[in-house]
Amino acid sequence: MIKIIDTFDQVQSLLSGASFDLDTWKSYVNSIYSNSAKLFLDDMQELLSCGYTFEKDFLPVILAVRNHPKLSELHQSFRAVTNRLNERVLDAFGKELDIEIVLYLGLCNGAGWVTTVNDKNVILLGMEKILELDWQDEDNMRGLIYHELGHAYHMQHGTFHQPADDSIGHFLWQLFTEGIAMTFEQILVGSPDYYHQDKDGWKDWCDAHLVKIVTDFQSDLPTMTRTSQRYFGDWVRYQEHGDVGYYLGARFIHFLLGQYTFAQLIHFPISDIQRFFTEFCESFS
Repeated sequence: MIKIIDTFDQVQSLLSGASFDLDTWKSYVNSIYSNSAKLFLDDMQELLSCGYTFEKDFLPVILAVRNHPKLSELHQSFRAVTNRLNERVLDAFGKELDIEIVLYLGLCNGAGWVTTVNDKNVILLGMEKILELDWQDEDNMRGLIYHELGHAYHMQHGTFHQPADDSIGHFLWQLFTEGIAMTFEQILVGSPDYYHQDKDGWKDWCDAHLVKIVTDFQSDLPTMTRTSQRYFGDWVRYQEHGDVGYYLGARFIHFLLGQYTFAQLIHFPISDIQRFFTEFCESFS
């Protein structure tokens, strides 16, 4: 069963002081899940260790939530998208999800984050990042929640957590799992052409450059690292376009759906993905 946890009403009190008080925030997040603050602080610390600073890169994003003109729209979108969500997943896929969806104020940990907190499967939706990315409208909120649900579905009803032998295997598995999540979105919406990223001609551009995207991704694989990859995440660009890896992942899954069902795909081992990707690339030659 999908459980909804909405902390919207607590946000303004968290930001009512002259500055952001981290101890007050710790009490707030620990009230949602006991002793959970360390999870968020450790995630933030990982970025701080890469050269970011709290005062410059985190604090302005958090404080911008205070009296943000689009905060109410974000909340309304969240309520609309999560209404009867459990029934819609069951109707589309025939299986329920055991997960909690939490709308909360984070430490820039991500607009959407699928993780485990106190042995519970959760999707954490950070209001500060959603507003920073301008994703507060209903269509973006739908894409965000459905995408994270796609990962959760893969985890609970398929074989998601698989170790890669090398970086090539790692990024091919990321392409595959993001493609599964994108396709989950499309099935739930009822359209194979749905991409929540499709703004300002994004999908048309991707469609027109698909062969080049496939070729470049294949060429980049041997040297791809977390810092050099240009396909996954709102902080990177491929030829001035974001989220291109998610588009490519969906097209990869569409190719495989010509031979397998979605229920079969989510059980594939990582050892098969490189062979499948080679077949996918050869389909363009």
